[in-house]
Amino acid sequence: MKPVKVQFLFDFGSLNAYFAHRVIPAIEQRTGATFEYVPILLGGVFKLTNNRSPLEAFGHVENKWRFMQLEIERFIKRHDIKGYHFNPNFPVNTLQLMRAAIAARSENMLAPYVEAAFHFMWEDPKKMDDIEVARAAIASAGIDADRLFARAQDADIKAELMRETQAAVDRGTFGSPTFFVGDEMFFGKDQLRDVEEAIVAAQKA
Repeated sequence: MKPVKVQFLFDFGSLNAYFAHRVIPAIEQRTGATFEYVPILLGGVFKLTNNRSPLEAFGHVENKWRFMQLEIERFIKRHDIKGYHFNPNFPVNTLQLMRAAIAARSENMLAPYVEAAFHFMWEDPKKMDDIEVARAAIASAGIDADRLFARAQDADIKAELMRETQAAVDRGTFGSPTFFVGDEMFFGKDQLRDVEEAIVAAQKA
């Protein structure tokens, strides 16, 4: 099969990014492709694109909000997702978490860090914008949280997150989760089926 570049642009504060994260392994298994996880700052994306979160944009529209909840329930059932719990601290400021993700990537620790951060955001919910709470949670997963959160304060790490966020917007990103199969962009967990089809088509091209 032809190798295909597949990217997943994510922020831990996005519930739909969490759901995508839970489904991606099955797509990787079926297609043989590997998703590259790219940390971005969703708040920065919103500012750069004049966008808003669904809760802020539609939270006052009762019927739409009710349907969004139904759609989540359907997605969970369709993909047999276990362990999800809505974070009562939502919305969470993810700046430090995403900087630490960049630090984890630089230390070749991104995969376990991502697993832990998503877990404590959406499965065993913690107030992850409290730095001490976040540090303790990540450390409990066997990760050197002190090192990562210290590195997150370095100028090069901060600049790298800004670059990733700006680059994502420059490519057309306006929210999370966003996926790229080659140069083709897909947005939202509901397009994962299209992402998989695009991967298979690109492998055959």
